[in-house]
Amino acid sequence: MGMTSKTKKLLDEALQLSRSEREALAGHIFDSLEATDPEAERSWQAEIERRITDLDQGIVKPIPWSEARRMIFEDANDSVRD
Repeated sequence: MGMTSKTKKLLDEALQLSRSEREALAGHIFDSLEATDPEAERSWQAEIERRITDLDQGIVKPIPWSEARRMIFEDANDSVRD
């Protein structure tokens, strides 16, 4: 699907923005693409609250990002080898 001249002009203008402005713009555009399903939003909110409670109560222990990243890449590499 090609870009219209209007879209191309907007892109050219957006690319002139600072990195932080482009990030903010991209975030807004991405958010506008998400379907708004109130039930899904409620479900995600409940899940987020449950996970925060689990952390606060010590039911689960957080791990540093460096460790989580290592685990993710190990899993991905294992999947490639299978």
